[in-house]
Amino acid sequence: MKYLSILLVLFCSSIIAQTVRLEPKLDNIKWISGTWHGEAFGGTTEEIWSEPSGGSMMATFKLVVDGKVQFYEIEIIREIENSLVLQLKHFGGDLKGWETKDETVDFPLKYISEDKVVFEGMTFEKVSANEMNVYVDIKEDGKVETMKFNYHKKENKKPIKQLLNVPYTSESPIIDGIANEAIWTSSEWYPIDQLWIGSAFSEEDFKGQYKLAWTEEALYLLAEITDDKLRDVYKDPLKSWWDEDCLEIFVDEDNSGGGHQYNHNAFAYHVDLEGNVVDVNHTKEGKLYNSHVSSARQTTGNTTIWEVKILLYDDTYIDDVANQPVKLRQNKNVGFALAYCDSDNSEHRENFIGSIFVEGADKDRGWKDANIFGTLVLRK
Repeated sequence: MKYLSILLVLFCSSIIAQTVRLEPKLDNIKWISGTWHGEAFGGTTEEIWSEPSGGSMMATFKLVVDGKVQFYEIEIIREIENSLVLQLKHFGGDLKGWETKDETVDFPLKYISEDKVVFEGMTFEKVSANEMNVYVDIKEDGKVETMKFNYHKKENKKPIKQLLNVPYTSESPIIDGIANEAIWTSSEWYPIDQLWIGSAFSEEDFKGQYKLAWTEEALYLLAEITDDKLRDVYKDPLKSWWDEDCLEIFVDEDNSGGGHQYNHNAFAYHVDLEGNVVDVNHTKEGKLYNSHVSSARQTTGNTTIWEVKILLYDDTYIDDVANQPVKLRQNKNVGFALAYCDSDNSEHRENFIGSIFVEGADKDRGWKDANIFGTLVLRK
């Protein structure tokens, strides 16, 4: 036990030593800026932080319970004497101050790291580009309790279209293409019937529909595709992957919309008949993302059942380094569309059929424009 204790001390000391401390400058904490929403005290919270300017950052906070504002805060973080200090004042729902005229509640800075801003009594923790935790020490009856506020950033500039409620499942479906789980029996079918590329098709040539479910770990997809011919000719999954029969799954983790042609603001996963998953990355070339999406399919006659598990990654994703998938939660909005590449007899795909109507003549924009995606709302 003695040697184990020494090893634990050395290990913990090593972890602490590896924490890189940053200079006490506002530029090192500007990731806090933005509009954040969360839940606390039986209601909803909103906290809006400005970008650094004039040697300070400013925020407004409000708590709403049962449709009424319970209190407001005005907060600032300012540079002072080669350090930072967070100061705030509280106001009731009628805007009457809690503190006296010249009184503020102050939180001196302790340190800044790459993902934390630690003040005495308050800590900001960066979870991702669009999620943070704020820990506040609350004193009551001589005791100190640390309250956690979980925030998500709202930067949705995409028009909301095809709003679908996705049911939660406590039991993750087994990815085997059989689809005998209860969630698939009870959930609703949605059509894949919008022609994006090609000429009109008959139901004998193609018919598609899909269902969705979610757990905290992943988004789940069940697709039923009727296709009279399945074409799989390229042994190399990175060769002309769009010209073979495949599912194409479009996912925008924070539903923010915008371009994603050569970045990971969103993903366009091509899932081929062998289960390989391809998207275009920053090198403007195809790359395998088999760890993001796992699938299985069963074909009987002209009907193929696809069962798919999709891990969601935010727009901080970087290729060829360790990235953690986002943990899903109730009421989260996710940008989503589904399509099928149908190639029967020619070298190139003959039809591209999607799940959502796309305006304009150029309907093949999903691979580069997340604004055309629909919106999923994760429900329990």
